[in-house]
Amino acid sequence: MKIFLSRFLSTEVEENLKRMEMEAKEAHKKKCSLVVFPELFLTGYKGEIQPAKARRKFQEISEKYSSSVFIFGTISEENRNRALVYSEGKENSRYDKVHLFKPNGEDKMWERGKEYKAVATKYCKLGVIVCNDLRFPESARKLRINRKIDLLVVPAFWPLRRNEIWRTLLMSRAIENAVYVAGCCISHLEAKNEKFFGALNYLFDPLGNPVETKDDRVYEIEIPFKKKILVDPLKETPLI
Repeated sequence: MKIFLSRFLSTEVEENLKRMEMEAKEAHKKKCSLVVFPELFLTGYKGEIQPAKARRKFQEISEKYSSSVFIFGTISEENRNRALVYSEGKENSRYDKVHLFKPNGEDKMWERGKEYKAVATKYCKLGVIVCNDLRFPESARKLRINRKIDLLVVPAFWPLRRNEIWRTLLMSRAIENAVYVAGCCISHLEAKNEKFFGALNYLFDPLGNPVETKDDRVYEIEIPFKKKILVDPLKETPLI
């Protein structure tokens, strides 16, 4: 299974919509089954887009490249920071960020989500959490134990200056849950009212080893994972 993790360069909204389509086309050419965009990739914190306009574009792209499953970012919708999973032109699942990042005032911008979400796709079972959710290990643990996900995907708007924390948390969630974990962070935002340098993208296997990439976007994994898991949480008795 090939996974495309966007290194998204965000500028103004209209240019971002064009860039999203260009990257979807690139992922299709590389035969990627899953295409992931980062948190708030169309707008950043300070830009705006009507959710209906974003959704029309998501539908159009996922119809056009129907062999892929898409995780579109997040967008701000219904007073939530919302990640959307699409395939074949339809919404498969939505996830509202549970752990809002108070230092950035997210608790003033959005209402928190109420549950963690998993979705079965034609390629694997996905769990989706967003950025600051990664700091809370119960998010990944519940998705792995209760929903038996194969892959945890984390769209993010995580700063480069805290990249080592981001990397460590992604690796930790992979090791402790014996599950693939992919982190997709915005690369750089250069808009007229906001500038930001983002952390790097990573994909870790269920043993905590980094999955290598030849072009910094496409990663290849095998599901089910075929190597021996020394401590498998699915074979233990959970206390959650």
